[in-house]
Amino acid sequence: MKDTELATEKLFLDKVNAAYTVNDSLQTKEMRKLIVRTFSPFLKNGRGLELGCSDGYMTSMLSRHVSFLDVVDGSELFLKEARERTITEQIDNISFINSLFEEFSPRKKYDYVIASYIMEHVLHPVDVLRMAYDALKDDGLLFVVVPNANALSRQLAMHMGMYEHLKVLTANDLKHGHRRVYDRTSLNKDIEQAGFENIAQGGLMLKILADFQMDKLIEEGILGQDQIDGLYKLGLEYPDLCGSLFSVCRKKE
Repeated sequence: MKDTELATEKLFLDKVNAAYTVNDSLQTKEMRKLIVRTFSPFLKNGRGLELGCSDGYMTSMLSRHVSFLDVVDGSELFLKEARERTITEQIDNISFINSLFEEFSPRKKYDYVIASYIMEHVLHPVDVLRMAYDALKDDGLLFVVVPNANALSRQLAMHMGMYEHLKVLTANDLKHGHRRVYDRTSLNKDIEQAGFENIAQGGLMLKILADFQMDKLIEEGILGQDQIDGLYKLGLEYPDLCGSLFSVCRKKE
């Protein structure tokens, strides 16, 4: 990336930072738990690299499944929140690095790279995936999560006349700094272009309503843990209707 692009990215990141307060979203917390639940069987206590940490809620969970975790984030505000969480929870196997993904040059090789909810934000997603490729050991694994264009909630909104098409960037997308909306085909295309292949893929939690509605249902106890577990299991059966898509990838042979 050119220096002008990097400077623009830093300003862009600072602008959208305020939109991400995970503690205010019960659905986001549940999704983070489901991500770790889905990826944990693949995590065998090696060294991990997490790209983007938000407030560190998922970072702290990931740290229990790896021997050491390096965390890279372009937002010092996010890193500050994540550091404070590790102090409160007495976690001592995490290192934090303030850098844009596009500027980050790994000095070591990792067993795992976790790229959760970053691909929709970055200017050049394939370049970021190629950086992850360089950071991984030859037998390492890449974990990717992105919002899903075909989520049932988006299809409902389109049939209600709120969207013209499923890949439209909504007001909520723009508020959170999204630049694109992935479906399985476009996600797999970027993964393959970066030199990876899927060894597992699917959907995370069947998404029935908009984010604010899901938050309200969880807050009022209408969606309890049994229902969330049920939506997660349904999502494994109907991945195209989920709120998010996941991939577990390895380097092409």
